[in-house]
Amino acid sequence: MIDTNISNCHVRTLVVDDHKEWRQNICSILAAQPELEVIGEASDGLEAVQKAAGLKPDLILLDIGLPGLNGIEVARRICQQSLGVKILFVSGNNDPDLIRKALSNGAQGYVLKVDVSTKLLPALKEILRGDPATG
Repeated sequence: MIDTNISNCHVRTLVVDDHKEWRQNICSILAAQPELEVIGEASDGLEAVQKAAGLKPDLILLDIGLPGLNGIEVARRICQQSLGVKILFVSGNNDPDLIRKALSNGAQGYVLKVDVSTKLLPALKEILRGDPATG
């Protein structure tokens, strides 16, 4: 269980990745955390922006390599319209310049897909606490 220091609070989460298997993997990890509620999924950038506007999640887990709009542009657009949403990139790209760019567009954290099993939940704990998370 993630200790978010928010008692009896559900963190409404949107999962965005163009690969269905990755979305399912992330959703199964989140499902084991009672305080995290997956309220939607998106498979491309435009869908992610639309669902974020309609669902108003507290947290978005976002891939960079998306069809339509890439994740960095998605984060920029969402941050412009959704105050208070926290964004954690979950990506296979480990290019330091791309990570810096992703984090400079409003995201609070970045976790590599190869590290999801060990670093996703600690990163979520950090950003829900208000700290940046990179792993």
